[in-house]
Amino acid sequence: MTRLFFLVFLALTTLLRPAFAQQTAWVQVEAQPSLAAAEARARVYATSIADVNGFSLGGGWYAVALGPYTQPDAEALLIQLRNQRRIPRDSFIAFTGSFRDQFWPIGANLLNVAPREAPVQTDVQNDTQIAQAQTETAVQPEPEPEPSDETPREARASENRLSRDEKKELQIMLQWAGFYNAAIDGAFGRGTRNSLRAWQEANNYEPTGVLTTLQRAALKEQYNAVLAGLDLNIMEDTASGIEIAVPLGVVAFDRHESPFAHFEPTGSVPDARVLLISQQGDQNTLFGLYEIMQTLEIVPQSGERRRDRNSFTLVGQNDRIISYTEARLDQGQVKGFTLVWPTGDEERRTRLLDEMRKSFARIDGVLDPTAGMDELQSIDLVSGLRIRTPKISRSGFFVNGSGATLTALEAVQSCGRITLDGDYDATIMAVDEAVGVAILQPTETLAPANVARLRAGNARLKSEVAVAGYPFEGALSAPTLTFGTFADVKGLGGETTIHRLDMTAMPGDVGGPVLDRTGATIGMLAPADVTGRTLPAGVGFSVPSDVIADLLGQAGVTASMATSTTALASEDLAAIAADMTVLVSCWE
Repeated sequence: MTRLFFLVFLALTTLLRPAFAQQTAWVQVEAQPSLAAAEARARVYATSIADVNGFSLGGGWYAVALGPYTQPDAEALLIQLRNQRRIPRDSFIAFTGSFRDQFWPIGANLLNVAPREAPVQTDVQNDTQIAQAQTETAVQPEPEPEPSDETPREARASENRLSRDEKKELQIMLQWAGFYNAAIDGAFGRGTRNSLRAWQEANNYEPTGVLTTLQRAALKEQYNAVLAGLDLNIMEDTASGIEIAVPLGVVAFDRHESPFAHFEPTGSVPDARVLLISQQGDQNTLFGLYEIMQTLEIVPQSGERRRDRNSFTLVGQNDRIISYTEARLDQGQVKGFTLVWPTGDEERRTRLLDEMRKSFARIDGVLDPTAGMDELQSIDLVSGLRIRTPKISRSGFFVNGSGATLTALEAVQSCGRITLDGDYDATIMAVDEAVGVAILQPTETLAPANVARLRAGNARLKSEVAVAGYPFEGALSAPTLTFGTFADVKGLGGETTIHRLDMTAMPGDVGGPVLDRTGATIGMLAPADVTGRTLPAGVGFSVPSDVIADLLGQAGVTASMATSTTALASEDLAAIAADMTVLVSCWE
C-alpha cells in the first residue's frame, strides 16, 4: 500500500512539475535611482497601462514592471506595448528573482503570486499600430521552455569552468549588491562563499554557496538593471578611429569638430554628454589638450588632475555635473573620451564609466584637423565647447611687493573662487563694507613689477586724472587708461570718504587705481551707483588715498607713499599703470 501511494504521488508530482517550474515573468519598463522618482513614474504608467508594479532592485535602484505573467504572455505584451510606443524600446523581460521588496502599489506583494493573464492593452489613438502588434504577436514562435536549474554537483562543475576574470566579475557584482566587501581576487574562499549564500537567501534560492548558471544570470541581470534605459551600445566612429560603448538612450551623435566627436543630450538625462577625443600629434599636443580642457565649462575646477608622459586623466565636479576625461598618446595619435553626467547619480555614472573604459578601443583613423571649421566661430568656444568664464570681473591694483591687492567689494562677493589675472588664486584678507573696499591676498607669493604709491593729500581740483582698469572685463589682455578730471573732494551728499570725478568709466574699471599725472595713486574707482541713485553719464567716484592707507594699515599692510612731483608723459603713465593693475575675477 505504501509503495502504491508513493508511485501515485510521484506521478502527480511529475504531471504538475511544468506548472510550478514555469518562471513568473514581468515586463520591466524602467529603473530609477530613487524611490520618489520610481513612484512618480509608476503612477504615470498606471494611468494608461494595467498591472503596473514597483520593486526594489537593490543598490539604491527601483524598477517599474508590469505583471505577473507567464513568459509567453509577457513577451507578447512587451511587443505590443513597444509597437504602440507606450513603453521604452529598451524594456525587457525580467523574472521574479530579479526583484526584492515591492513598494508600489502600496501594501501589495505580488512576488509570490501565480502568473495572471495579460490584459489586452488598448490605445484608441494607435489602432493601426495595435493591429500590427497583434499580427506580430500571433506569428511569434513558441518560446523555448525554461531550462531546468542545475543540481549542486552540476553547479559546482559549471563554476569550475569559469575563468579567473569571470570569478572576479561575480565578486564585483556581489559587492555592488551589498553582499561582499573583501578583495576582488577571483579566489572563492570562505568570505566569497558566505556572500554567495547571503545573496541566495535574499533571492529565495537554496543557500548552497555555489551559484547555478541561472542564478549567475539572475545576479548579472540585477547588476545590469542600473543601466536600464541608457541603451548602451558598442559603436564605431570611423572618422575618429574609436570604438566605445555609448549610452545612445540619453545622448546622440551631433557633429565632428576637431579634436572632438560630440554626442549631445537627448533630454532624458539633460546634462549627459559624451566626447570622443581624436587628434594627430605629439607630447606637446597631449599637454596642450590637458591645459585647454581645464578651461572648459564641462570640466569643473574641483577634482583630481593627473598627467604623465603619455596620458592624462581629468575629473571635474560641481553641484551640477561631474565629468571624467582620459586621453593617451600612442603612435602619434591622441585618443580618449569624456563623460559628463549629473551630480547625484553616482552609482549609474560609475557603472557607465566602467563600461565605457572597458570597451574603449583604437581602430584605424584619426579625426581630420579641419573637421568643423565651417561651424560658427566664437571667442568663448573651443571646438564647440564653452570656455569657463567668471560671473563677474573687475579691476584691482597691487599695494605691496608680495602681491596684496586692493579692489572693490562688489568684485569678490559670493565667490566660489577668486583669481588675479585669471591664473593666481586669492583669498579675502579684509573688507570695509562702508566704503566698499576689499583687500586680497594671493595664495602664493607674487612679485609685481610695480605697486601703488599713495599720494598724501588731495589732488588739485579740475586737474587731469586717469583710471587704469579692464573696462571689458578681461576681453583685452592688458589694462587701459581712461582720462577725466578731479571734480570734488567730497561726494554729492557732502561725504568726505568719497571723491567725485568727471569721467566716463565702465563697470570693469571699478576697483582700478585713480592716478594723477605724476603716477601717484589718489584713490580707487568706486561703483557709479554708490549713492543708490542712477546718475548722469560722466559722473564717477573715487575712494580717497588717505582712506585706503588707513584700511591697509588696519590689515597690517604697509602702504608705499608717492614722492615724485614730476608730470609724466601719457605713455610713461600707461606703463606704470599696466605694471600695478590686475584683473580680479569672481567664479562660481
